[in-house]
Amino acid sequence: MPDQVQLAMPADPEFLRLARVTAMGLASRLSFTIEEIDDLRIAIDELVFGLIGTKGRPGTVAMTYELLDDGLEVKGVGNFEDGEPTVGLTELSELILDAVADEHELTTTAGSPTFRLLKRRTEV
Repeated sequence: MPDQVQLAMPADPEFLRLARVTAMGLASRLSFTIEEIDDLRIAIDELVFGLIGTKGRPGTVAMTYELLDDGLEVKGVGNFEDGEPTVGLTELSELILDAVADEHELTTTAGSPTFRLLKRRTEV
């Protein structure tokens, strides 16, 4: 079974640091380069802000970090009290994610906003 780390945090930008630090620590464990770790940090920012907006939302974001042989997959789901499944990325966010992530998506699944991010490690 692959290694997984789960994180639940308030859907507030003040707590975004927890999501970034967790991803950065796991990427370091997987021997990502400094540049790859920075790319991952940027991707986490863009996707979580796409989920919660810049002001946050009432509720939580549950994230699962899965350590893979060649990288890190991060999945998130918003559990919001306002009942609004609306999510979205700006055109600039899409361009940024295309540049820093191997795969990414932000969708609504079963009425809940979700995201998925895959960042692969460069083979040394």
